[in-house]
Order: sequence, then C-alpha cells, then structure tokens
Amino acid sequence: MKLHPLVVALALAAAAPLALAAPRGFEVRDLAALDRHSSPTLSPNGRLLVFAKRVADLEANKSSTSLYIEDLMARDSAPPKRLTPDGWNVNSPAFSPDGRTVYFLSAKSGSQQLYAIPAAGGTPRQLTDLPADVGSYEVSPDGTRVALGAEAFVDCASDLACTKKRLDERAADKASGKVFDRMFIRHWDAWNDGRLNRVFVAELGSAPVKSATLVGGDVIGDVPSRPFGDASEYEWSPDGTSLVLAARKADRSEPWSTNFDLYLVQADGKGAARNLTASNPAWDTGPAFSADGKTLYYRAMKRPGFEADRLALMEMNLATGATREIAPRWDASADGITLSADGKSIYTSAQELGRHPLFAVDIATGEVTSILKDGSVSAFDLKGPTLVASVNSMKSGDQIFATSPDGKAPLRAITPSASEMLPDVRFGEYEQFRFAGWNGETVHGYVVKPWNYEAGKKYPVAFLIHGGPQGSFGDGWSYRWNPQTYAGQGYAVVMIDFHGSTGYGQKFTDAISGHWGDRPLEDLQKGWAAAQQKYPFLDGANACALGASYGGYMVNWIAGNWHTPKSGAWKCLVNHDGVFDQRMMGYATEELWFTEWENGGTPYDVPKNYEKFNPVNHVDQWRVPMLVIHGQQDFRIPVEQGIAAFTALQRRGIESKFLYFPDENHWVLKPRNSVQWHDTVNGWLKQHLSK
Repeated sequence: MKLHPLVVALALAAAAPLALAAPRGFEVRDLAALDRHSSPTLSPNGRLLVFAKRVADLEANKSSTSLYIEDLMARDSAPPKRLTPDGWNVNSPAFSPDGRTVYFLSAKSGSQQLYAIPAAGGTPRQLTDLPADVGSYEVSPDGTRVALGAEAFVDCASDLACTKKRLDERAADKASGKVFDRMFIRHWDAWNDGRLNRVFVAELGSAPVKSATLVGGDVIGDVPSRPFGDASEYEWSPDGTSLVLAARKADRSEPWSTNFDLYLVQADGKGAARNLTASNPAWDTGPAFSADGKTLYYRAMKRPGFEADRLALMEMNLATGATREIAPRWDASADGITLSADGKSIYTSAQELGRHPLFAVDIATGEVTSILKDGSVSAFDLKGPTLVASVNSMKSGDQIFATSPDGKAPLRAITPSASEMLPDVRFGEYEQFRFAGWNGETVHGYVVKPWNYEAGKKYPVAFLIHGGPQGSFGDGWSYRWNPQTYAGQGYAVVMIDFHGSTGYGQKFTDAISGHWGDRPLEDLQKGWAAAQQKYPFLDGANACALGASYGGYMVNWIAGNWHTPKSGAWKCLVNHDGVFDQRMMGYATEELWFTEWENGGTPYDVPKNYEKFNPVNHVDQWRVPMLVIHGQQDFRIPVEQGIAAFTALQRRGIESKFLYFPDENHWVLKPRNSVQWHDTVNGWLKQHLSK
C-alpha cells in the first residue's frame, strides 16, 4: 500500500516528539500560545509564497500578525523571511499582477487601510487614507485600481466623508437611544447602526487615495455579507470594466431570507446593476470569471431559506444567461472556486467523511479528482507550477505545504507542525470508526486516546457534541473545541457525526431538520454504545457530555431525555451557548431563516414543532450536574437562554455553575478568556470524573 505524500509528511512531523519520549500532554496554554500560520498566497508565477503568522501574547491578552515570504525555487533551504516590519499588525496579503509588490491591510495609521510593500523587502507604503476602515479589497487585473469594501450609510454612501461626519455627530450626541423600524436590529455580536458594507473603486497612485467611487449603488445590501463575508464575494472582470457582487437585499425580509444574487456592475460606478441570478431564489455566491470574460463560474444553492443546502458549482454564459451545473452527481458542497492555469478545472475544498480535502473538478465533464486527501485543507492557492495549502489535522493546527498542482510532487513543509513547536508534548492518537445509527444508516465518529494511554487501562471520557447542527467534529484542528486539550488531561474523547452533520452527503445533512431531538439523539446513544464495545479502554460509567450551540442544545435535551441506567448515565454535563427554550429562540435570535427552516415555519404558525423537542419542557427530569457557559455578545443564541438553563438547575437544587463572559460572542476568542474557559471546564470534569 502506497501512502499519500501528505500522510508521510504529517507522520514525520508528528514522529519527532515521540522520539523524544514527550513527558506531558497538550494543555490549553499551549493551544492559546501556539503560533498560527494562514493565508498562503502565491505570486503570479508561483515562485514566491507569502503567508501570515500570528503570535499570541498571553500576558497582554492580545495577538499580532506579520507577513513572511519564501522563495520556493531558491536553491538554499533558508527559512521564510519576515516581510512586514516589527510592530505592525497586518492581514489579507495579495500580490500585484507583476509579482513585485505585496498588498495588505493594517490599522497602523489608526484606521485599517491598504498598504503595499516590495516583495524584495522595504518600507510599507500607505495606498489609501479613506474616512472609513477598509474591510476587504481586490486589486484590478491590470493593477491600476482596487475595489475596496467599507461601511457606509446608504443615503450618503457615495461620499465616505459623509459617513464619518454622521458617526462623529452620533458620538457627540448625549442621547444614546436609537429607534429601529425593521430588522436586523443586531447581527452576530454587533448592533445595526444603519451602515452597510459597500464596494468602492479607487485609482492606485503614488499618494494615498482619500476618496473612492461607489459601485453598484443600487445594490442595497452588505457586500461582503455579514458577519463572515470576504472579498471572494466580489470579483473584477478580466478587462477591468465591471465587477460582479454577491448580495442579499437589506430589507425587512433579510432576517428570514437566504436569497443572495449576483449583480454585474460597472467599475466606474455608472449605470444600473444587472441581476444575473434573479431566477434562483436561493443562495448564489463566489463569482469567478473565465480568462476571456465570457463565462462566470459561481456556487449556488437550490432551496430558499436553508443555509446548509448543498453549494453546487455553476457555469453561466454571460452573453446568453444560460446556466449549467458542472458536477451534478458530486454530492458535496463546494467551498470556493479557483481556476486551473488552463481554465479547464476548478479547484475547491469540501467536507468528505470527517475530513476536508482538496479536489479538482473538470469543468467539461464534472469528473472530480482528489488532490490532497488527508486532514483538513483550510486555505490554498494555485499559480503556475505551484500549489500551496494550509492543512490541519487533529494533531496540528494549520501547516503550510507546497506541492505541484496535481498534488503528486513531494510535499514541502514551509511552516512547522504543532509537534515541532511543542517537542515535549505527546498528542493523543485517534481513529475513525463507524456504526449503524438512525434508520440503520452508517454513521461515523472519532475516538481519541489520552496522551498517556497504556493498553489494558480504562480512562474517563469527554463525549463532545458538535454545533451547527449542520457541522462536523472531524480530522481537523480547532482553537475552541479541540479534543487534544482533553486527551492532554488524561481523558479519552468520543465524537459522533450524527445525522445532520456535513460531509456525508446532502441527504444525511437534511435528516436533522425537524428532528433535533430524536434522530441525532439515537445516533449519539448508538455511537456511544458502539464506541464502548469497540474500544475497551473507554470507561462508560465515568464520562461527561459537552457541547456548544446545537451541541449545547443537545446537552440540555440529554439532561431531560438520556439519563436512565439502561442508556447510560452521565457524571456531568457542559452546556456552552446552548438553546434552552426553542419557542423563545424563534423570537430572539437574529437569523430567523435558521429556526424557521429547522422547525418548518414560525413559532406562531407551527407552535407544536417548536415544542416537540424543546428542552424547557423536560426540566422536571433534570438530575445531572451541569456547567453552563454563555457570552453577553452572543446574539445568535442570546445570553438569556444560558441564564434560564442555570436558573432551572439552581431552582431544582442540581449542582451547577454559570461561567459568564461579558465581552464574548457565540465564540470565546480572547486568549485569556479561552484559558479561563478551558480551566473552568477542565475543573468541572476533574470534579466529577475519577482517574
């Protein structure tokens, strides 16, 4: 059996610490302090690689990011060199069309603006000095102009100075109240102040640009989208005369709509926008032009209102408007579109059976070829003879590799693995397993051994339940829910990709909608039983269940529906940002399309659907000690859901704790807060699990 080069590279990287007989397991302070490598970006000829390196300062509770550069074709094996100056915090690297300049964003001037630095090294030069922060950018094909994403008020968006003036006036106003007449009133972790993300075009010259031209002024919506959109949602045409924007209308229906359309707009800001995908009422995004500008490639969903629908690869003839799905038989959801040098293939990553590989899709035939099969590809770039990719696994955060476009050349590691950065740490070995779950269908899961595993011994278990619910706990690295932090404490870890998880086909993902409390619970119960049967080192009577978001909901549901001796009792539970009351969630969350799709309508139209699997209705059955965690800035699942769960526990006299973060959203992002989160969770497990 011939091993794939990526398997060999990751195995070699992991072997070094084992050879040193590592004396300890992985800890949260290791997780928080690890350098992070991201944004692999190639020069047009594929020779130069620029990437970002983030360094954390735990004492200061902050981090900084710099750019590094590597000549991939240099004969020496010198390590990458730092490109941006010390003291700068930067992001979003990109090369100029001639490969001589590297662009990036930085707030060095006091607001985030666009900068340039010679690829050969030198002093950064500020390119924009706009009255608003630049959130994203895309340089024109000829390098003379740049499309910029910035927040602006709709009624004065053509003049960014107008937006700044209005913000200054608001700051000076001693009255703090604000009247809303439509939703969104808040989204993710920010209140709506009336501004939208808009796209502007500016000329690049020797002096910093102080003004820019609004394009697509009649497209009233956030471009990029909130809260996680980026520059992939707008694209220059090859001739530089126009752009395509992906946008959803910012009107009263926005909170329950997933209808993003692609709009063709003129780069000079003139004329009316043309809706290219008006015939599809579902999500259209990720535009990419063919080299001749005649064809537009993009990704599209088919079902309106469903955010976890499959994103298919699409092709549009811009002259006729005719569209075609490129790979209709490929049951995967494409992450993005990168064209091969000859324009005949689309490179994209997608989830597959607990991994996140890289694929090449033949545009003419729809044939799909695996390029990088193992672990999880989080980002990649393809230029000339070079493919670079950031790959992570359950044993390492993103490590940047270089190879050939077909992935067959030996992989060259550009950045270190977690094992190389932590030579005294031994990571827990892991294995994927499968079992018959709901409806007799195959369900997958992972088991992770404790770092100090010895054959013949039994170990307490952390049973992790992923969120989404259309998500996955697979062969990847997380800075929030990382199984190695539990393995490093001497626990075994079990994770089940229950029905509703992504990467196993759209039918499998669809199975959870309307069935939050039955099908996935059956999978979790059967998976837990199967894991104990297959892995005798799991101490089934000495286990705690933990989850966040939907996983937190499931913890609340388990508390009232999975505690009998026959099904296995839990020693403790951990509920992070979990749904406690489905009915109230339907009114209080911001993205209404989610709760309405999952429950088949609104709380007032189908109230029985919201009550069918509602944890609040089973509090009388709660018995197991629970740790509840919630952030004040979580507007997806508002903090009152966590407070209510804690109130229920306290009122029933059940042992419980409530960890509250006034400055965190649905995720815990600040380094010191992350450490506190893990210390509190680990303390809870230690309190209830025996070793």
